[in-house]
Amino acid sequence: MTKKTEQTADIAPILACTISRDVQNFDLLIEDMEAIMGEAWGDLGFEEAFVFLGQPDADNLEFVALAVDDIDEENLTQLTQIISAAKAREIKVVLIAEDISPAALHQLLRSGADEFVPYPLPEGELADAVERLRTQVPEPQPHPAREDNKPLAKNSRGAGAVIAVQGMAGGVGTSTFAVNLAWELATTSKTNAPRVCILDLGLQFGSIATYLDLPRRDVVLELLSDLEHVDQDSFGGAISSFEDKISVLTAPADILPLDIIQPHELNRLFDVATAHFDYVIVDLPSTLVNWSEVVLERANVYFALMELDMRSAQNILRLRRALQTESLPLEKLRFVLNRAPRFTDLQGKSRAKRMAESLDISIDVQLPDGGKVVTQACDHGLPLASQASKNPLRKEIAKIAASLHAIGESSTQAA
Repeated sequence: MTKKTEQTADIAPILACTISRDVQNFDLLIEDMEAIMGEAWGDLGFEEAFVFLGQPDADNLEFVALAVDDIDEENLTQLTQIISAAKAREIKVVLIAEDISPAALHQLLRSGADEFVPYPLPEGELADAVERLRTQVPEPQPHPAREDNKPLAKNSRGAGAVIAVQGMAGGVGTSTFAVNLAWELATTSKTNAPRVCILDLGLQFGSIATYLDLPRRDVVLELLSDLEHVDQDSFGGAISSFEDKISVLTAPADILPLDIIQPHELNRLFDVATAHFDYVIVDLPSTLVNWSEVVLERANVYFALMELDMRSAQNILRLRRALQTESLPLEKLRFVLNRAPRFTDLQGKSRAKRMAESLDISIDVQLPDGGKVVTQACDHGLPLASQASKNPLRKEIAKIAASLHAIGESSTQAA
């Protein structure tokens, strides 16, 4: 092992090290390591790292920081071997990546990296990652149980329904709608309440955890990194519970590339979720990705939220062209106009009608503007039913939930 400065016999043991092709390519990493570890760190190349991690001297290491860029992608096998060697010695691994492909990032995370930090390093992010590593409590099981420690039960009503929610532009209230629809579905019956789960697939800026005041758990990243092998235990260990009524797979704590999920993996996740829940509500990013077609195909209902503005209109036109090019069913989308004009706003209602006609769509649902109390409820981590039960937006979402549940119940009875 080489040090950034000359080592002498009286220097304290090395507690961490960077591993890279050339650490000088990561100057910000050098600065952060000096700030965090002082003199108690060293640097290794890829070849010497694998050898060193097999020696007794590695026992003192708290963690290694594996720094890679796009040039290193051709050495993925060597990199995964280094991660495996570190994990075999119970040494934590922080993956620091610059400009590598989502597929390569996916493979490295699946190999066992404990933390991921993008490069250039955001200020304080490496220190936060190291602090999380130092405060982690070892899990007694490969997949930690849910907070309520209740195993997932099979869905007695058959395969659950998938309800997708996607915004046609940013800020149109997609996550607010998803959270409150989930709550209303979960409380629609006092005697035989359906089991409801929310999947927050906004892997970068998903806000379901915020709107329900739930922690973003590290195990979510573990699940997303190995969706191909997701099962009842791993899924049950990754979801959180809100007031014992809604189960939630939150977005991960760190920003991830959207195509870390592959289409066949998402199908597997849907299979597991619908086997245990009556309704699986999928909160989607506004971006179209390589697994968007899977959601469209699996969704029983696909709500597309919009507003009465030019952003939504232009994006719907672009979406129409994209779906038609791929021969995908545009008619599956149910367009929802959020913050719709009031009953007495005749001019606004006329604008909404003209907008629908010019886009050649049908606006199936019009949601009223709930006012400032909606934002307050989201900030407090509560559904509208708990914060403002008489709010007009809450009442309209409750009607939608009752309608969906009635259709679901009739379909179950018919089957």
